[in-house]
Amino acid sequence: MSSPPPPGSGQPPEDDPFRKQPPPPGPGPGPGPGQDAGGSGSPYDTPPPPPPGQGGPYGGGPYGGDQPPPPGGGAPYGGDPYGGGPGRPGDPLAGMPPLADSGRRVLARILDMILVGIVVWLLSWAFHVQEYDVDGDHIQTSKSIGQSVIAAVLYIAYDTFMTARTGQTLGKRWLGLRTANLSDGATPSVQTSLIRAAVLWLPFAFCCACIWTIIAGGWSFFDKPYKQGLHDKAAKTVVVSTR
Repeated sequence: MSSPPPPGSGQPPEDDPFRKQPPPPGPGPGPGPGQDAGGSGSPYDTPPPPPPGQGGPYGGGPYGGDQPPPPGGGAPYGGDPYGGGPGRPGDPLAGMPPLADSGRRVLARILDMILVGIVVWLLSWAFHVQEYDVDGDHIQTSKSIGQSVIAAVLYIAYDTFMTARTGQTLGKRWLGLRTANLSDGATPSVQTSLIRAAVLWLPFAFCCACIWTIIAGGWSFFDKPYKQGLHDKAAKTVVVSTR
């Protein structure tokens, strides 16, 4: 028995419940005239194929009209970028869960920022690199840089580890969200997760703080059709709903 690949190896486990699923097999051809379900009957009883343009018993296409069946039907999760509905031909979201609501994404990100921010503050206090002195009236540059380094390392490490492990940070898990590869719906690899985390957290830690978070994360409110933040675009990922 083969064991599942380790988390973040780039090879998603086969039992990943949120990985893109193939469409269910369609019904096979039924028995022809003169044949029962077991396939018996004379081969000479099969009628000749219909003339071109008359695939259905009443003329026209296989559904009795002139149009072919709708493309993309049958995907287990649907494929419309905004949830539900059959996917379009070539749509990478066909067979994946619906895209997550941007408002829930923001709330999950705020929860993650609070959780990691508490750890950043505690470590900054322990190493005496708080950005502000209690008795001082100005920012000390060396302490500011030290706190920024701690923040960048912790936020990137947290986001990379959690995303490569299950596709979910704690905030996403609590709100029923998950990060997935746009190409196949699988859990992102360590490399993909690191790119995503670095684009999001490096500007946050060293220069732009909340402004960059608003820009990068808020991009998903306007992006179409995949609701990607700037960090999603860099890593080629999407955020989907798990419930």
